[in-house]
Amino acid sequence: MNWISNYVRPKINSIFSRRETPDNLWTKCPECGTMLFHRELSEALNTCPSCKHHMHITPRARFETMYDGGLFAEVDVPEPPADPLQFKDQKKYPDRIRDARKKTSEHDAMLVVEGDMGRMKVVCAGQNFSFMGGSMGMHVGNAIIAAAERAVQINAPLVLFSAAGGARMQEGIMALMQMPRSTVAVQMLKEADLPYIVVLTHPTTGGVTASYAMLGDVHIAEPNALIGFAGARVIEQTIREKLPEEFQRAEYLLDHGILDRVVHRKDMRNELITIIRMLMKKTPQVHGDLPAPDAPAKEAKAAK
Repeated sequence: MNWISNYVRPKINSIFSRRETPDNLWTKCPECGTMLFHRELSEALNTCPSCKHHMHITPRARFETMYDGGLFAEVDVPEPPADPLQFKDQKKYPDRIRDARKKTSEHDAMLVVEGDMGRMKVVCAGQNFSFMGGSMGMHVGNAIIAAAERAVQINAPLVLFSAAGGARMQEGIMALMQMPRSTVAVQMLKEADLPYIVVLTHPTTGGVTASYAMLGDVHIAEPNALIGFAGARVIEQTIREKLPEEFQRAEYLLDHGILDRVVHRKDMRNELITIIRMLMKKTPQVHGDLPAPDAPAKEAKAAK
């Protein structure tokens, strides 16, 4: 037996020929346990094809599915003070911000963009729950105001996708002040007679629910989204009663008149286009239509 030929050489070859296998090719659905291939999950917009469970999706990925051709431009948001309270818990606040930016590749918890949706100018704002739980801080307040001002400037509706655990504790009272600030921003849209549509995604809780998330002209939610102010356990301990099984879920709120629609993510774009066209007093959308020819082309055709 040749020890070098039969053992050492195959061992060396196996080491150098080993292929790296990505560890994110498969995702387990937290609701039904189905293993989903990453391409299948992406094509389904991060929803489970088996049980329809809606998983987290970033605002940027969402907007790519909402806007015509996936094209949009970011709206500038004024930069707030970095650490207004010099807050420190287990980490300094600037360190938490830096870690969140590295994790999400986003500047803060809300992204504001504009573009064409169904050939209509639409401004969208979306919260990223992966960025410190989508918490509402001064940047989020600035983002909502910037979104409202841009919508008024270009005479476009504003669609806001909420996802947050509430106000950002590291900014204390400064974070809570974003509740009235965002209310003023919504009032700007109402005075300009522009639609403000809120899409509540999982989860939308705390001061976000108590302010701009419940001030829309139309309220839509994704299936089974958790929506509420205080947690169910806190409410049960306060009123000393057992709450219904589906309490604070989107379908429960729809049945009790708090929501106008519960819409699957893959149907959200068409639903928003239909609602926006109605509120903007435009004709219904024609699926598969082509752009109208320009004047010279029509004149040339008439001449023939």
